[in-house]
Amino acid sequence: MRVAVTRKNVKFTPDSSRVVARYFMNGEQRTRELVSRIMVLDEMQVIHTLEQILREFARRHRNISRIFFKHCENIRRIIEGMQINYDGLSDERKMLIGSYCTMEYAIESAAFFNPSIVEDFDQSNLEKEEKRIIISFRATGEGHISSIVFRRGILDVNSDLQVMKVGDNIDKAEIVHKTLYNKNRFVMKLAEMHTPDKYSVSILKELPEEFGYHVLKNLIIKALDDESISQDKKTALEEIIWLADSFYDLQFKHDSDITERVIFPISESESRGIEDARFVRFVDDDKSEQIIATYTAYNGHTILPKLIITDDFYSFRVMPLHGEGAQNKNLAIFPQKINGKYAMLSRIDGVNNYLMYSDRLTEWKNPVCIQKPRYPWEFTQIGNCGSPLWTEEGWLVITHGVGAMRRYCLGASLFDLDNPSKEIGRLDEPLLSPREDEREGYVPNVVYSCGSIIHNNSLILPYAVSDYSSTYGVVDMAELIDAVRKSK
Repeated sequence: MRVAVTRKNVKFTPDSSRVVARYFMNGEQRTRELVSRIMVLDEMQVIHTLEQILREFARRHRNISRIFFKHCENIRRIIEGMQINYDGLSDERKMLIGSYCTMEYAIESAAFFNPSIVEDFDQSNLEKEEKRIIISFRATGEGHISSIVFRRGILDVNSDLQVMKVGDNIDKAEIVHKTLYNKNRFVMKLAEMHTPDKYSVSILKELPEEFGYHVLKNLIIKALDDESISQDKKTALEEIIWLADSFYDLQFKHDSDITERVIFPISESESRGIEDARFVRFVDDDKSEQIIATYTAYNGHTILPKLIITDDFYSFRVMPLHGEGAQNKNLAIFPQKINGKYAMLSRIDGVNNYLMYSDRLTEWKNPVCIQKPRYPWEFTQIGNCGSPLWTEEGWLVITHGVGAMRRYCLGASLFDLDNPSKEIGRLDEPLLSPREDEREGYVPNVVYSCGSIIHNNSLILPYAVSDYSSTYGVVDMAELIDAVRKSK
């Protein structure tokens, strides 16, 4: 049974003018040679050169001088290794050195896709039946490196979206690493990552049951300095520090607009991108609320499912997920506990939909398969397109199905409220398929979403168009639920 989808004429497209100032270090030897050249300049030459750089780039970034100082500090060890008194350098010379360790990166120059939508905490000063929302996107730039960006808007009574103006600058957050790590949990996650015990044991045996980030990092740096180290051991040690770097907090400045905040790859675990964040407004049993998201960290050869938690979109806590259920991509948490436990959808085998429960947000075990491909348009795989939506009739799950020619379509399923492993119904035809004008893009023939909401008895379905741009559609909930229930 075909369900009507009203596509709205709102387009979110890549914007190559959105740039961040990114740390750049071109190898230790070349960096030493670079610093040597800068040190030859007298102080007036330093000031004159720096003024030229600031004239060209200061208006493009929020407090770029602070960025230059930070990037100079990143190579302090190299500078001091050249027998240079770092503390004796003038501020101008430090900034100049930092400017040569900085490059601009256009965060959304290639694609702006895979959106997820949540209700804003602030619903004040709105007209009747309006709703203020926040949409997250996967923004991709050169080298296919992905980050998370946000837009804010207001849905009116007719589900038309007014998008708020985008800020002028981009604010990268300050990062604070976790203070202490639990040794047993750390070892368990290394085992899930298949890091060889013979390499990790030699490092971890020197640590107490609770150990600090810098203690671990110093031990690994010391071990990596051994010139006779094998490639396998080097890879294992890098994976250990990679895992430690995966726990951190992010803090954005309060004078930044939400459109200016970018969650850019910071740790080594996500050096090649932060992919497909699925945001949901989670209501706990005590009625407290948080915004929670799952996403995939990628470092070029390994993926790591991770969790983000925020209650204000200024401070974010980031941590990896562990357990045999925290594998592969496509994890999406339910917006509330079920029978006193957290619940999560996943696709651990890359093909089927799974359900799992947990007492802890970060530990996921015993996944149970609840849904397999049934129709030709989803024969290759089926997965969720964001967190389930509560309705009186059951949990509504928007799914993606992959069929012939790797064509992605969106579907819809309904699951029992008390026992979400029980499927009540599933559309036998796609809810949304790529139209002719939606087939071209970075990855052709794809429509995809990472999260929807219900507004005024309508499903608000943001979706990506062939991994290039994004838009949204509106579906009447009564028609959708009726169609799903009839397609048992």
